[in-house]
Amino acid sequence: MTRAFAAVVVLLSLTVAALAASDKQPAPPGALPGAPPQYTRFSTAELMRGFLALSFGSDLHIGPTPRGIRRFEHPVRVAVIDNGSVDRVAAMRRVLDDYARQVPRLRLSVVADPADADIEVRLLDERDFPGALEAAFGAKIATTFIARTNPQCMTSVKSSADGSIQRAVTFIVVDRGEDVFRDCAYHELLHAFGLANHDARNPWTTLNQSRRVGYLTVYDRALLTLLYDPRSRSGMTPAQVRARLPGIIATLGLAAPRLRKVGQ
Repeated sequence: MTRAFAAVVVLLSLTVAALAASDKQPAPPGALPGAPPQYTRFSTAELMRGFLALSFGSDLHIGPTPRGIRRFEHPVRVAVIDNGSVDRVAAMRRVLDDYARQVPRLRLSVVADPADADIEVRLLDERDFPGALEAAFGAKIATTFIARTNPQCMTSVKSSADGSIQRAVTFIVVDRGEDVFRDCAYHELLHAFGLANHDARNPWTTLNQSRRVGYLTVYDRALLTLLYDPRSRSGMTPAQVRARLPGIIATLGLAAPRLRKVGQ
């Protein structure tokens, strides 16, 4: 479900450096039939807007609200816990392998024992989803969250005062079809890694809840690459992000080249 996005760019006096998302490509190999295409070239402003919108805030706060960005400050270990009637374990591991390959700074690995994991991915049936949330958060919080968002998946992230993520638990329904599962798997891992918010106005991210994507987009991969660059740190404020991010984007070559003025 993709909402159309249109932009009109007027170049006045040939001095404005402007670029809208461009180079639209089909969904990558292995994506589900009908998966939406993606834009693959973005300006620095477009990357910064997404990073700021998605790294700060979330749908559900329990306890003090972190003032800075959140991320893991050590290699990320993930355990997959299967309690569903449909076997999605191999598919979930393929999703994790995709993240590990495309965002190597995560230093992501899969472990067998949940006690050794930084992220637990719990696969379960839809009928068990409300009870799992209630067990994790209590009846009042779970009921309010379900009534407000009607979720098919959810992630809880626990972080320290400095923004370093200590542990995340992801709940994914497995018996609503492969398209729902795949979309939830990619969507919720973005939350678990530190992109905690949603943005209904952003037409490129999987974290726009009006879109069903089901793969790691170029845009979201760029945001995670920025989040896990060594120059980014847990707890960075919006002001610090605005000051530091353009340099990181430039040195990583994540933004499309700026349009040149005539005569340059």
